[in-house]
Amino acid sequence: MGKKRVPDVYRAPFPLYCVKVDPDTGLVIVAGGGGASKTGIKNAVHFLDLQLAGEYQYSATLLHSHDTDTRATMNMAVSNGVIAAGQDGTCCLMRFKQGTQKGAHKDAGNGVQQANARRRTGKGDGVGQDGVTAAGGDTSVMKDETAQISVTGLAEIQSDTNPQDPLQKVVRFSPDQSLLLTGGTDGHVRIWEFPSLKKLYDFKAHGGEIEDLDMSPGNKHLVTVGRDFACSVWSGTQLATGLNWHETMPHIPEKMYRYLACRFGRVEDQKDALRLYTVQIPHKREKKRPPCYLTRWDGKSLLPMLTGPCGTEVISCLAVSDSGTFLGLGTVTGSVAVYIAFSLQRLYYVQESHGIVVTDLAFLPDSLKGKNIKGNNEMALLSVAVDSRCQVHSVANPRYFPIWLVLFLCGLMVVGVVLFLHYLFPGFI
Repeated sequence: MGKKRVPDVYRAPFPLYCVKVDPDTGLVIVAGGGGASKTGIKNAVHFLDLQLAGEYQYSATLLHSHDTDTRATMNMAVSNGVIAAGQDGTCCLMRFKQGTQKGAHKDAGNGVQQANARRRTGKGDGVGQDGVTAAGGDTSVMKDETAQISVTGLAEIQSDTNPQDPLQKVVRFSPDQSLLLTGGTDGHVRIWEFPSLKKLYDFKAHGGEIEDLDMSPGNKHLVTVGRDFACSVWSGTQLATGLNWHETMPHIPEKMYRYLACRFGRVEDQKDALRLYTVQIPHKREKKRPPCYLTRWDGKSLLPMLTGPCGTEVISCLAVSDSGTFLGLGTVTGSVAVYIAFSLQRLYYVQESHGIVVTDLAFLPDSLKGKNIKGNNEMALLSVAVDSRCQVHSVANPRYFPIWLVLFLCGLMVVGVVLFLHYLFPGFI
């Protein structure tokens, strides 16, 4: 697929840097802002209600806006009703709860009115509560009951101590939600017990900034990616091994590429199997753009299995679906692509879907709160970008003929051929 128009399900009044889907409440949470600069661009976390609008399309409703004062949320993780938000050199933890309330409701703390008029996207663009523009809403849906979101600050922890410009670059919860992990521009990995927030480890993992990190199920392997060309595997604070994707591409010079992202993923229909996926991007930009690469690793032995090119646009972010079937990629030029995890073949691509760098991606789970949120789509991927837009990219399920209909048609063809031969050659049969 080349350039095509993907409708926006939501537009925020500020740049968006992260998007997450909370499987417990079904909320889509987006966050970002203009930072501390006095430009009038606010900093906030928005809670959205995403619904199917037909078999394939989606609409989004703003339920609540939580102001984050002078700090923009640059990265985020969500677990059991808790948001861990990377804001400058700190990790701000907030608890959110969802309830329902009849009639109008006004959140005095944030100045966001949540009346019983809940905006849903339709055709065209409109401006709604708190100055938020969502794609296409020229009508309002009136409801007697509205969702009420309450947000409570829990704690703030120092997650980066870079003396020049402290910035947390990544935050993750461990798969069992017992640990909180952060990485930043000072090259340190910091790990806290959760929810006690007792610091367990603080160690120098990379010589430069940490770009990404992830932990395998069972908290066995911690994988970190840095700007120092390294992708490292840790056991506690001890370096277990360094990954070398060049084993599958020996003709490429070692310092030509650096790692950008890493994610563990399941293997569909294989309960005990595990895969690790990494993205490699060119270290230097050249006039003739070299391709970026995806590598699939065995998640237990951490040996490379397959490497494939993923286009010449520089990759900016990576996501893996819950089933482990699909990989989502965003680029610095605003394009969005989906690859099949098994073969690393491209399934979906929209060139420059966003006007600028794609900052985060999140696959929709198979169901939210027991509802089929994917409709007749094989997969659905949320994307956000600095252009303030949130989009849903979907691939429809392939349509198959029922086996009984195929057999019936085959039988009719056989009967038709026999009758035709009997007509041409009366004595043939």
